[in-house]
Formats: sequence, structure tokens, C-alpha cells
Amino acid sequence: MRKAAVTIHPDYTIGEISPRLFGAFLEPIGSMVNGSMFNPKHPTADAQGMRQDFIAALREAGLPAIRLPGGNFVSAWQWKDSIGPLSQRKAHLDLAWFQYITNEVGHDEYLQWAEKVGAEPIYTVNLGTGTLQDAVDCVEYSNHPGGTYWSDLRKKNGHPDPYNVRVWCLGNEMDGPWQVASYERNPRDYGILAHETSKAMKFADPRIETIACVSSSPFLNHYPDWDQQALTECYETVDYISLHHYHSAPPDLPEALLAGYQAFEDYIRTEIALCDLLRTKLRVGKTMMLALDEFASFFRPRGEAHLGKGGRQNAAGFLNLDPSRTYIRHDPDDWSTRRMPPSDGEMQHTLAEAGILLVLLRHADRVKIGCATGGLNSLCRTSRENVWKGASCYPYMDMHRVAGATSLQCHVTCDRYDVPGYAIDDMNQYGGFEGVETIQAAAAIHPETGELTVFVLNADLKEDQVLTLNLKGFEGLSFTEHTELFSEDPDARNTFENPGAILPKRNSETSLDGGVLTAKLRRSSWNVFRFTVCH
Repeated sequence: MRKAAVTIHPDYTIGEISPRLFGAFLEPIGSMVNGSMFNPKHPTADAQGMRQDFIAALREAGLPAIRLPGGNFVSAWQWKDSIGPLSQRKAHLDLAWFQYITNEVGHDEYLQWAEKVGAEPIYTVNLGTGTLQDAVDCVEYSNHPGGTYWSDLRKKNGHPDPYNVRVWCLGNEMDGPWQVASYERNPRDYGILAHETSKAMKFADPRIETIACVSSSPFLNHYPDWDQQALTECYETVDYISLHHYHSAPPDLPEALLAGYQAFEDYIRTEIALCDLLRTKLRVGKTMMLALDEFASFFRPRGEAHLGKGGRQNAAGFLNLDPSRTYIRHDPDDWSTRRMPPSDGEMQHTLAEAGILLVLLRHADRVKIGCATGGLNSLCRTSRENVWKGASCYPYMDMHRVAGATSLQCHVTCDRYDVPGYAIDDMNQYGGFEGVETIQAAAAIHPETGELTVFVLNADLKEDQVLTLNLKGFEGLSFTEHTELFSEDPDARNTFENPGAILPKRNSETSLDGGVLTAKLRRSSWNVFRFTVCH
């Protein structure tokens, strides 16, 4: 059996863990809005048509933050056409996803749904076809207490109190060739627009924070030069930069899925280095924070790929200009037109996403916002009729408990493996992963309560491992529990009929002796160790 070691010391801290780190992303694509969130025909629907079973499940899971209402969709969405009486709202074409936007779920519904769920909204404004004035009006409508046209209109529309939205994204993926009104060829102008829009929005409400776009994928050939040009113009007035990455692995190379954490590590480190370079170059004392506000890791079959391109295709290569294409009008009660998330390999997908969360913890000093693209589905699986917990819900719920704690460095010694390079398509091409750790770890301590939590992921697909966890640096240490999420059956998945196929279980064989814990880690498993430390 393989052996691994992790050493943690209380003096080696990283930074405070923001509760916004474990949020989700919402966009009217697939079933997340039309079907899961909104369905007036559902037996649990409230007066706004929102499914209360979904709301209750997300509240139970503890969703802390939600980025909304998109996404590519936002770059042509007109929020002012989505407020007021339903009979007066305007329907539009969604140029991003080729569907009709009826605006039955509009600006107020999105924010009121976040209130019902108990999640902080992270709002994305349209800086594609939208204007600076539209963004300022949106802040005034959402946050100003009253006495102006827009704030009084909010009151008239049924929400007397301000929404007090604190975090605002300045557009979505503004460098993407697929984006409506993209700034792909003009990073400097986007930077200036972001600078001026952030200024004006903060004039309307100086309490808010803003997020500027940088390259929406590290695969794009203008990365990271686009980032530097855009951020040079807006560094002084924005508070975060927005990172997006979707890691893909072919089903015939499952070890590549769990190696994807390295892609996120490289991406984050590059952006931190770029921000720190600009801090010095621009003579600005402020340290820029990061928001990984769209991310996922999943299996995708290998498609047609021209090796060596890796994002270096012209804009037309990203477009869908099929003259036979038609726009879809989604019925929230009809799931036949839905694009559903993958249900195969649930445990491996869970571990891959958990690995990304560990990366966020290890960069908690700089990454303060995390919004998983499939986060709502991770916390609560849905069908047309029902809701249930998928396996991925449990790592998120574990993470929610360490919000506000201090992240600690983990020194890991373990076996490693290499993954050969592969290509999914012209955009998603990987040169391979070297020295992938079979053991991935992160830790957090609550200074006030003395609760110490250590997360350990066994990414070995075939073998169990014996872990030695050295905690001798902690005084008055006592062991509370070891829970493990594991499935003997790699094809197992939770369903409404069988929600307990994959559940966390307590491992009673784990022991602590002289500040050193010894535990057996099952192959492909998620492990949480809890301790208390005397002050």
C-alpha cells in the first residue's frame, strides 16, 4: 500500500478564507433558471413561480454567494426591459444561446430569489451592448434607498428596501470572440470602459466593489497580454479581476481529470504575478484580489482538433452561423429541450471539483470569490419533479464550515504521476501534466474556536494509501472525527430514488498519537479530518 505524509504547522498561514469562495454561477442556459429555479407549474412554486423545494435545498446546503444573471447571456441583456408588471416586459432574442428571453424572470426576480436562498448576489452588468449609464442606473435601482427615479421605481415594483448588492462584475468575458460586442481586439478600450464604469458606479454607491474582466481562458492566444493591457487602464478603480477556466479531460484518460488542479494553479499564479507587476509598475499601493467566478472540470470526448492551435483560431472559428439554426422557446415545465449536466462518473467529477476548491483554499490570501459554474447542480440535483443531494454536495458543505477561518500551508509528500498531452478540440489543448500529486490537501483553523479542519483528497484511482498527518506544532490537540466520501462502485451515482448511493461515512479506525494522525485513505476518496486546539 502506498504511503503519504502531510505536515501542517500553525505558524505557516496563508490568509483568511472568504465565505464568497464557495459560491455558484447562474445563467438562463440549460435548466438552472427555466425548470429548476423557475417553474410556475411545479407543486411547490411560490407566487413568483420559484420552486420552493429547490430554494429549501440550497438553504440547507448553505450556498453563500451566487453570481447572476450570467454569463454570455448578459452581454446583450437589457435589464430595464425585465422589470415592472409582466405584461409590460419585453421579450428579446438571446444572441448567446439562441433562445427567447421572455423576462418572466427579470432583474428583481433574480435578486429576490437570492434573498430567498440566503445567498449574496454577485451581479454582472452588460458592458457589451449596454452602456455606462445603464450600469449606474442599475446600481441606483438596486441600492439607493429612495428619492430618485430608479430607486422609487424599485419601490413601486414591490421592493421597498434596497437590495444592497455589494459586488458587481463589469461585463462578462469581454475578450472572448464569442461574446456579443467583444473587446477581443481592443483590450485598452475595455480597460478604460471598466475604469470609467467602476468610477461612476462607485459614485452612485461608494460601498460597492467591482470586478474587471481579464482573459476568459488561458487557452486564448492573446493571454496574458490582453490582461495586462486592459488591467493597466483600470487597476486603480477595480477591486478584483475575473478568471474563468473550464478544464476538460477525455473519458479514456481519467487521471487527467484529477490532474486538472494544476491548470488552475498555473492560471492563478500567472494572474497574481501579473497583478503584482502592475502594482509596482503603476506605483499603486493596492493589492488586487482575484475572483474565479466561472469554473468547472468535466469529461469531454476528444473531437476534431488541429494540434498546435490551442486557441489560435480566428473569431469565425468560435461562431455558430448555421443558417438552419432556430431559436428555442423554453417551457420551464418541459425538460425535453434541456442541456443536462453529466451524470456519469459522479465520484470522479466530485473529486475533480473538490480539487479545485482545495486550490482556492491554498490561495485564500488572494482569491476571495469562487463561483462554480455547476455549483447549483453540485449542491442540489434537480429533475422536472424532484430535488436530491449529489455526491458533490458534501465537499461544498464541508468547505462552508471553514468560511472565515485562516488557511494553513500543507507540506505534502506523496507519489506522483504524469499525464501525456491531449487535445479535446482546437481550443482546449493540454501539453500534459507532470508530477501530479496523488494526495492533495488544504487546511483551515478558526482562531476563535480552535477548530482545525484538514481536507485530503486521494487522487489515486487504483490504490488505497496510508496517510501520516503531522500536527505536532499544535498545542492541546484533540482528534474529533475522520469522515470519508468514497464509493466501491465507480459508476455509482445519487438519484432521487437512491440518494444514498454515495454518502460521507465516519472512519473509526483513524487514530492520533503524539500529535501524529494515521489514517487509511481509500482510493478516489475525499477525506475530512477535524480537531480542536486549546488556546
